[in-house]
Amino acid sequence: MDKLKSVLSGEEARRDDRTVLETVNEASTLGWGTRVKGFVACLWSGGTMFLMGPMRQLKKMCDKTRALATTLMITCLVLTLCAAFWWKNFGLALLFVILQILSFAWYSLSYIPFVREAILKLVSVCIK
Repeated sequence: MDKLKSVLSGEEARRDDRTVLETVNEASTLGWGTRVKGFVACLWSGGTMFLMGPMRQLKKMCDKTRALATTLMITCLVLTLCAAFWWKNFGLALLFVILQILSFAWYSLSYIPFVREAILKLVSVCIK
């Protein structure tokens, strides 16, 4: 706990001439067992960050295959907050929450090979 306090206060980075981000990343490394437990505990709310770490997760979020879903998810999150707190429109907030969940599901499916292509093919067959 003391190590985490020194990292968050920036003392650790000043001692070794490293950036605070590098020091926090090193201090927050988890063992594989702890990562799997965190993934299972947070499965529906971004548990993949536990498996690969926050920096790698951010890089993967910006990949070509996930960029649209990530952008839509973040945009819907902001619009949900605006609709709920600024515009005070419950129906619009609910619509943005549903779009946010759908975009997160689409984003999550990108980690399973060929699933998104199969879903698109299924939808195209059902529409015909």
